[in-house]
Amino acid sequence: MSATPQKNRATRRVLAAAAGLATMGALVAAMPAGAQDRGDGHGHGHGHKPRTVDVQLLSFNDLHGNLEPPAGSAGNVSETQPDGTVKAIPAGGVEYLATSLRTARKGNPYSVTAAGGDMVGASPLLSGLFHDEPTIEALNGLDLDVSAVGNHEFDEGAAELARLQNGGCHPVEGCYEKGKKFKGADFPYLAANVTKEKTGRPLLKPYTVWKKNGVKIGFIGVTLEGTPDIVTANGVKGLKFHDEVETINKYARELDRKGVKSIVALIHEGGAPASTSYNYDCDSPGAGDGISGPIVDIAKGITPKVDALVTGHTHQAYVCTVPDPAGKPRMVTSASSFGKLYTDTTLTYDRRTKDIVRTSVKSANHIVTRHPDRRAKDMTDLITRWNTLAAPIAGKPQGWISADINGRGSTAPEKPLGNVIADAQLEGLAPADKGGAEVAFMNPGGIRADLVHKASGGEGDGVVTYGEAFTVQPFTNMMNVVDLTGAQLVTALQQQVSGANEASPKILQVSRGLTYTLDLTKTGAARVVTDTIKLNGAAIDPAKSYRVAMNEFLAGGGDGFAALGQGTNKLVGASDLDLFNAYLAAHSTATAPLAPPATDRITVIQ
Repeated sequence: MSATPQKNRATRRVLAAAAGLATMGALVAAMPAGAQDRGDGHGHGHGHKPRTVDVQLLSFNDLHGNLEPPAGSAGNVSETQPDGTVKAIPAGGVEYLATSLRTARKGNPYSVTAAGGDMVGASPLLSGLFHDEPTIEALNGLDLDVSAVGNHEFDEGAAELARLQNGGCHPVEGCYEKGKKFKGADFPYLAANVTKEKTGRPLLKPYTVWKKNGVKIGFIGVTLEGTPDIVTANGVKGLKFHDEVETINKYARELDRKGVKSIVALIHEGGAPASTSYNYDCDSPGAGDGISGPIVDIAKGITPKVDALVTGHTHQAYVCTVPDPAGKPRMVTSASSFGKLYTDTTLTYDRRTKDIVRTSVKSANHIVTRHPDRRAKDMTDLITRWNTLAAPIAGKPQGWISADINGRGSTAPEKPLGNVIADAQLEGLAPADKGGAEVAFMNPGGIRADLVHKASGGEGDGVVTYGEAFTVQPFTNMMNVVDLTGAQLVTALQQQVSGANEASPKILQVSRGLTYTLDLTKTGAARVVTDTIKLNGAAIDPAKSYRVAMNEFLAGGGDGFAALGQGTNKLVGASDLDLFNAYLAAHSTATAPLAPPATDRITVIQ
């Protein structure tokens, strides 16, 4: 999902020091060159080989550093039962994902594992505190063969992405474990549509070719062209992002010329199925009828040379066939997020044509179930090791809650946790010497989890730990307070449901005192009923200047909010996470915990 921003270096340095982490050095930023072969080389069997061989493609997307099972509703998968009811099934966690993938591979001599981007970024503390080194290490252990980059791979910029690929200790915080140097990813990250502005050359490899016993499959990886709109400016500095379809078609032609006829595109862009149940049939009544969103047009434009599309970004689950430009069905898949599902696709490879027999392609999503006996010991050990390093920070209590306060898990336009976050930002930045904020806005995609009442460790139910607060707000964005006119405020609210956000609205979370009506029966900007917009009971004056608090991502016009990027007289305040934790400390005690707030700021007409 869009959200985004960059982790704050200064904060991380303090955290690293607090955890007593060792430091050494050197960023390895040499980019890999050429198209690397993956797989088991060129084994030659004896006797007659059958004309076709089934290749198993296992895939997943949008892990976001969720090594431990995601808490609360964010850790559930919806499954439609035979009687039509929908059941929530707890899923995810790399201990279980590892076992699921290893079990699926049994009996499949030709098996390749690919990912659709956002493996890292917006990660819980266990991974985020260590700049996602634990996640890369886990992915190596999962035997991931290849991944596309997603927008979140750019949260900390191109140099940090290069370090995740190539290894080397963090340039500021050094090595986290004494005597251990970070090795980097042993799978290629592909970024076919990302080039360096100065040279025009690809930032990372555009494609890779997986080979085994003469079977060759090319993988092309792209992120969404709109990545700069949903990542802070520093994260994409010096880079250009190109059209997904044109890029994939260009490299498909190149692979075809090299004799690679079987091609899979890994695309960090997605769609929205008509049902959130992972087992929904999105080919009903006809092929691809049950899915909408950007991936549909992309799929329809990608050359028939490409045999299957592994997608992501929208955190949805689907297995659909969308017609290619020649009108032939082609598999398009996505496996939800956070390692809760994996997709198992059978690609039948014809040794004579070197191509995939499209009519034989089969695919299905499978739940990564959390049976206690299905934990992979190597992943349990990895989690334990990093948790030990994180413990001095992660377990510190920040406040108390009386019940779950839903953020990520809420599907409503106004989310209880969104209100808490916006109120925390307003309270922290309202004093004259802190910016004099009168209202605060929070982007919904930046809320990465729920606050869950049930204890995640030994802290006790209702206690919010630093690790849990960090998981909700992992970007550590610096807060900005700016002057905006009333007219600009109104325009910003209209931009939630118009322009780039018309098809998929992004409803800002607002601080107490701001109220208005959202009429979803209307279209575009008219969905915001302008004469209902009030601040502390008074109508917004278009000519008046207001002090508005928001994170640096929104203040840069991110998520399609160009009006918010027009602020003047900017004051940079504390980080969003610091304000959130300060609010929890000020408004809760063990005997008087914070209750979920009412959601009565936005009146929704549907």
